[in-house]
Amino acid sequence: MQVQQKTKTQKIIRYQNQNGNEYYGIVEGEDILQLSSNFDELVNEEIRYDGVKVKYNNVKILEPVKPSKVINFGWTYAGHAKETGGEANLKEPFLFLKPLSSLIPDKGNIVLPPSDLTNQVELEGELAIVIGKRGKNIKEADAMDYVFGCTIFNDVTARDLTKSDPQFTRGKGFDTFGPLGPCIVTGIDPSNLRIVTTLNGEIVQDGNTNQMSFTIPHLISWISQVMTLEPGDVLATGSPSGSCPIDRGDLVVVEIEKIGKLSNYVE
Repeated sequence: MQVQQKTKTQKIIRYQNQNGNEYYGIVEGEDILQLSSNFDELVNEEIRYDGVKVKYNNVKILEPVKPSKVINFGWTYAGHAKETGGEANLKEPFLFLKPLSSLIPDKGNIVLPPSDLTNQVELEGELAIVIGKRGKNIKEADAMDYVFGCTIFNDVTARDLTKSDPQFTRGKGFDTFGPLGPCIVTGIDPSNLRIVTTLNGEIVQDGNTNQMSFTIPHLISWISQVMTLEPGDVLATGSPSGSCPIDRGDLVVVEIEKIGKLSNYVE
């Protein structure tokens, strides 16, 4: 068994092999180098290869992390705030949570609720931050020390319900409304990453994290004043403009440079 320090940039994935066993692995091209490390070890830079290599296409990709909570920031992009009736120049972040039951992995299906519950479900491609160590009252200058890596999130939203409900919980919280993955990428700067979302091959969102009205260190520091951040927690940092309805049979792909693609069919 080989132990290696985490390199500057790695793609870390969680998957299930053909025997039903779950592992973390390092993505290298079309292969996954299987690890015996658990998540707690990974965040402490203890990467243990167990000598097994599997083909990426021969395993089931899972959500890359099991968070204690999914924290969402809304209206962090002025264009998206305007198109959804929000405030474009907030003085402090707009906050809501997603239930863990909303999470699905890459290639998982987004299941639309019955039409008597909602008639307007929309996509929202976003950068997500994965927390690497426990933190409370984090100083903004120290915030990036608490980041393990970056991944992709699709904040699927029942827009008619978020417009009618005083809180966003119902419109954001349906099962399968939180596609996450496919991997966590370590060692990249999240402040200048292009986000492109396609719907059935057509570009509907094309933005960049440099357009956010709050910096990621500010978001981390701000939320840590409210709640303790735990290793594995997911912070979805908001959606660029271009949110639009999805329907059964659609394919939604959120691509973020240096991370990859999160693909989900709608049923």
